[in-house]
Amino acid sequence: MSYALREAEKAEEEDEVPIGAVIVSAGEVISSAHNMRESLRDATAHAEMLAIRDACKAFGAWRLTDCELYVTVEPCAMCAGAIVLSRIRRLIYGTPGLRCGACGSVMDIVRNPSLNHRVEVTSGVMEDACGNIIREYFKHKRI
Repeated sequence: MSYALREAEKAEEEDEVPIGAVIVSAGEVISSAHNMRESLRDATAHAEMLAIRDACKAFGAWRLTDCELYVTVEPCAMCAGAIVLSRIRRLIYGTPGLRCGACGSVMDIVRNPSLNHRVEVTSGVMEDACGNIIREYFKHKRI
């Protein structure tokens, strides 16, 4: 999660919403990314989406069945859908997404029994640090 937090800090330096994501396989970092919606002018340029795209390229396949995704904030519905569709085995996130979290807070796409793949979820990892960076970012944006 520390690596994902460093990605979130990069996003903040670029005046992006500070969310970072890292994909790991067999204890090795495969890809990492941070939010880039503003700089890329792309609504889908969430940290998770960018990390998943890079991991698929690294593996040369769309299935990431042996991978874990670490992300600082609970993924939204779009990212949760991509997590399920890419067959990521485990999601580890820091702070809940109380307005649009789709991995247990507002809804739970990644463990929906109607879907063909369910993701193991661990929440609250480094929750204070992950929550603080995003709270501080928005606190300064709203002043």
